Amino acid sequence: MKKAYPDAGCSLSFRSPLELLIATILSAQCTDVQVNKVTPKLFQRFRSVKDFVAVPLEQLEEAIRTTGFYHNKAKNIQNACREIIEQFGGRVPDTMESLVSLPGVGRKTANVVLNNGFGRNEGFVVDTHVFRLSHRLGLVKGKTPEKAEQELMQLFPQTDWAYLSHALILHGRQVCQARKPRCADCPLKKECPQVGIERRS
Repeated sequence: MKKAYPDAGCSLSFRSPLELLIATILSAQCTDVQVNKVTPKLFQRFRSVKDFVAVPLEQLEEAIRTTGFYHNKAKNIQNACREIIEQFGGRVPDTMESLVSLPGVGRKTANVVLNNGFGRNEGFVVDTHVFRLSHRLGLVKGKTPEKAEQELMQLFPQTDWAYLSHALILHGRQVCQARKPRCADCPLKKECPQVGIERRS
């Protein structure tokens, strides 16, 4: 993976933990490319948690409309920012326990913020790509992202968790796609059990 994707990293554009938190909330059921089209104007207009709380909900919804599910996302963003003000002094918290206490923030979002916003590997980001690939590669058996994450954390050194999640996401987008995986072009084809099954069939 390191040979194939030496520069794998977070594809969301951000300049602070707050911007990363907002961008990650917006990325649910939406591509990072689309999120990155929305956030420059969004972050120019809203620069702090107080700005996100003060804006009328309808205006925030309109600003993020093209990311989909904008009603729920706008509510989660406002409620999370309000919680950050009331419980954490206006600063995005830097622990798993504190982050998952925020509205609309689960382990995946918390891991993204911790890994990329604070440089802390407390968990393994398991999105749809990582979940799919980790099963295809025979790395995990867990039926939920949470169980798959625990298995991946046992398999790899903690220092590699952030990199590997990014590399697997990139590999899932570019090569090991859901419907038509490009097995012939895969740098992992010698190790992949799925390719072995295809060869034997």
